[in-house]
Amino acid sequence: MRLMLKFTIPVEKGNQAEKDGTLGPAIDALVKQVNAEAAYFALENGKRMGIVIFEETDQARMPSINEPLFAALDASIEIQPVLTSADLQRAL
Repeated sequence: MRLMLKFTIPVEKGNQAEKDGTLGPAIDALVKQVNAEAAYFALENGKRMGIVIFEETDQARMPSINEPLFAALDASIEIQPVLTSADLQRAL
């Protein structure tokens, strides 16, 4: 199933992680771990935000995907299934 993981990082924790060099490696580890199909980064309500699209067949892996973001960056995480245009057309 194709999933969209959206995370936001509190400003203070993001600033600290940028200063101590852990921000980039934490995000890079997520992108590599899930073999991301796409990854986008922006600001949302003044906070660092990322959206990572990936395929996952084993929902038991979700804690191993989420926990490093919680622990390293105090991230808020939302995950939901998403469809491509081709997926949607097949379903309709």
